[in-house]
Amino acid sequence: MKYTRIDKELFISNRKNFVKKMEGSALAVFNSNDIYPISADSTMPFQQHRDIFYLSGVDQEESILVISPNSKNEAHKEVLFLKETNEHIAVWEGEKLTKEAAFETSGIKTVYWLSQFDTIFKQMMCEVDKVYLNTNEHLRANTEVETREDRFIKKLKNDYLSHQVMRSAPIMHQIRSIKSPIEIELMKKACSITKLGVERLLKFVKPGVFEYEIEAELIHEFVKNRSKGFAYTPIVASGANACVLHYIENNCECKDGEVILLDVGAEYANYASDLTRAIPVNGKFTDRQKAVYNSVLHVKKEAEKLLVPGTLMVEYHKEVGKLMEAELLKLKLIDSTDIKNQKADWPAYKKYFMHGTSHFIGLDTHDVGLWNEPIQAGMVFTCEPGIYIPEEKLGIRLEDDLLVQKSGGPLNLMADIPIEADEIEDLMNG
Repeated sequence: MKYTRIDKELFISNRKNFVKKMEGSALAVFNSNDIYPISADSTMPFQQHRDIFYLSGVDQEESILVISPNSKNEAHKEVLFLKETNEHIAVWEGEKLTKEAAFETSGIKTVYWLSQFDTIFKQMMCEVDKVYLNTNEHLRANTEVETREDRFIKKLKNDYLSHQVMRSAPIMHQIRSIKSPIEIELMKKACSITKLGVERLLKFVKPGVFEYEIEAELIHEFVKNRSKGFAYTPIVASGANACVLHYIENNCECKDGEVILLDVGAEYANYASDLTRAIPVNGKFTDRQKAVYNSVLHVKKEAEKLLVPGTLMVEYHKEVGKLMEAELLKLKLIDSTDIKNQKADWPAYKKYFMHGTSHFIGLDTHDVGLWNEPIQAGMVFTCEPGIYIPEEKLGIRLEDDLLVQKSGGPLNLMADIPIEADEIEDLMNG
């Protein structure tokens, strides 16, 4: 890992919060992700399953966490099973966690090698009636690929037919949605690395550069500052490309007079940042571009004020829609006839602003959370309104990451990253 070691108190506290939500005589199991193959002997870079990381801090493959709070064996209340390290592995793959290092990382005292799992786990299962299994229940999850967790669940259900199966996901969605002070600091670090990338770009961008060159500048700055790189596939979209919401080709020349939509963010210690800015290729917005830009910025500033405890996300998005409708009328992109003839399920403003305004962010860019319950202090959301005008080859989206506070409105974790149109122009031309 490139990041510095995280205080293990984070993971100790996270496990305590999970245990509080468990029911009766039960244990819970969390598996690491696989290393996914490409072809031949090639693999994708390893990415740890966010849930086992959240509960243990373990950031390597072939790891299992078992939590059994009511175990009669004190040593088995929390157990890590890890891939056994040796000199051969250290030479070919690099050092893996030793039992001592695993404790320093996680705060878990009992660590076994993975080869002991079946024997120890059988002993633990004999003490409980229920087992919490961890399935991917994110609203937008694609679950076609069978994971290590999926294979484990299949085997467990076959081997332990008499145990009642419980779901870990509802608990994880609840506790992961509230960020602790340590998590907030990690997210601030990811945002600060993103800021360095943006500052680098404002001095680099000019007519004739290619989108992929901008991507390269960002990855250089991110990795230089202890990030693995992008928290998600970067969008560097110039001109008409900005009207494609998930444009990721990043292969076009940036031309004089165009605006570049940059949806990019660094990760740090597996925590995501998510930022969007729109910058003029030549360092100067046209009057029309600036008018659209300032309309988006106005909607964003007003939307942020709604990210307070008690707000329901469904009502929040309706209010943002009203804000956007007023701006689109001002820009003469829609008129009163469009509003009169709009459909309830597709308002007139959706022609130019067709996506949601906010999503949870944390260990995942589109983090897990409670969508149908009121917002609570400690939650972190993006705020990202946009206006997309294909006929003008112009797309503007502006996005920051915001921590909901008990009072006083949200804390913008990206407040020191330039966003005012005039400030961006000044920095590009300074």
